Amino acid sequence: MTMETIVSSTAFARARAYILAGEVVAFHTETVYGLGANAYSDEAVKKIFALKGRPSDNPLIVHIHRDFDLLRLIDFDPPYAEKLRRAFLPGPLTMVYPSKGKVSALVSCGLNTLAVRVPASKTAQAFLREVNLPIAAPSANLSKHVSPVTAQHVLDDFGGKIPLILDGGKSDGGIESTVLDVTGDVPMILREGLVTREMIASVVGECGVYAPKKGEKPKSPGIAHAHYMPRCKTEYFSDEAAARACYEEEIRMGGKPYLLCEHEAAEHFNGLCVLDLGRTGEEMASRLYALLREGEKRATRLIGIEPKKKGGAMAGVLNRLHRAFGAEDGTNQTESS
Repeated sequence: MTMETIVSSTAFARARAYILAGEVVAFHTETVYGLGANAYSDEAVKKIFALKGRPSDNPLIVHIHRDFDLLRLIDFDPPYAEKLRRAFLPGPLTMVYPSKGKVSALVSCGLNTLAVRVPASKTAQAFLREVNLPIAAPSANLSKHVSPVTAQHVLDDFGGKIPLILDGGKSDGGIESTVLDVTGDVPMILREGLVTREMIASVVGECGVYAPKKGEKPKSPGIAHAHYMPRCKTEYFSDEAAARACYEEEIRMGGKPYLLCEHEAAEHFNGLCVLDLGRTGEEMASRLYALLREGEKRATRLIGIEPKKKGGAMAGVLNRLHRAFGAEDGTNQTESS
């Protein structure tokens, strides 16, 4: 069954009505657009999983406004977590706390933890204040597809399937929030993002990075399943010469290849079809998903080249690139359709 999908920058009262009626609403955040529902309602949360085609073991993040009482949602708040909230929130940091029975069990997929985020987006804050409820929300894209950074991207995936998209413009952060486990003595990054390990350690003195074990139940969104994948053939290379050879082969086969690479590499491919990620980690994060979506529309084969730039936000950028192209070690050339 299809419905009219309204796109609006101001329909917060309507959004509240939809949420209270158990519907799902898409909304802007500074990272990517979210697909939100009432975190207290099993039936509403089920709709998120059904709409996305999301695996049932992949936990969701709960979004709250900056003045919402966090203690209503968690069982324990370690002292260092308060320091991190003061330093980085509202912003692109999700914190995973000990929590059981505070919201629908479907949100955390049976885990005794809850991932909570306070987005900085003015649109998100206005929406969350209007509903004054914890809103469970993954990224507003079909499962495995490229995450959305514009209202149009959401409309492309969910037009006619959800009643409302709250449009706040482009999500300039560009990649999902850092997910940080604060259930232990030392904070542990579960998913890299724009708040880096170094930034966290500068506030609390220490920060680890979690390495998922094979077969382990996911502790966080975005770490255990294929993600961010464009709907075209893809290849991924660490070597520019190999990427050029692949490009030329696609031309010979009558295709339309595009290269996706950092600015320094793009300068080596004059006259070819190139999608330029930019120079800095933050610039590449901001452009990545929009360019992946552009590439899937233009290219018969999208050819990614491993950026040479490392450090800072690049950990999150490389994580998304490797998953988008199916190149877990960042060097294998792969293909998907």
